[in-house]
Amino acid sequence: MHTEADEALVRRALEVARTALITEDVPVGALVVGADGTELAAACNAREALGDPTAHAEVLALRAAASVAGTWRLDGATLVVTVEPCTMCAGAIGLAKVSRVVFGAWEPRTGAVGSLWDVLRDRRVLHRPQVVGGVLAEECAALLGNFFLSRRD
Repeated sequence: MHTEADEALVRRALEVARTALITEDVPVGALVVGADGTELAAACNAREALGDPTAHAEVLALRAAASVAGTWRLDGATLVVTVEPCTMCAGAIGLAKVSRVVFGAWEPRTGAVGSLWDVLRDRRVLHRPQVVGGVLAEECAALLGNFFLSRRD
């Protein structure tokens, strides 16, 4: 179950996601918030901008947050993203020891946090963060849907 604070964080991630439209990247936004509620980092998808297949919003936000925190261990932190993370991002989230993940739209084709796979809550993995999905799901899905619709026209 999510809180009003989770909704506010997803709204912030949506703001960040919209900046990806400048470079025609898929509009996904992510942020990492420290245990004290301070935003450590925010990033949008930048695969097109950087020519990097790993430049997903989550990975970029985790890298920036680790730099700010001075450690790759982000225990106590929350990662917020507008769409359910893929397997690569879920793996990075687990390796970074993030304590909580909050996401917006479910992604039934590539989602790895409950839809297609559930990498973060698999009992075989060492680190299992709390996961809250579907926060402002319709708004997050609409941003993605409108992006892809505009690409088809």
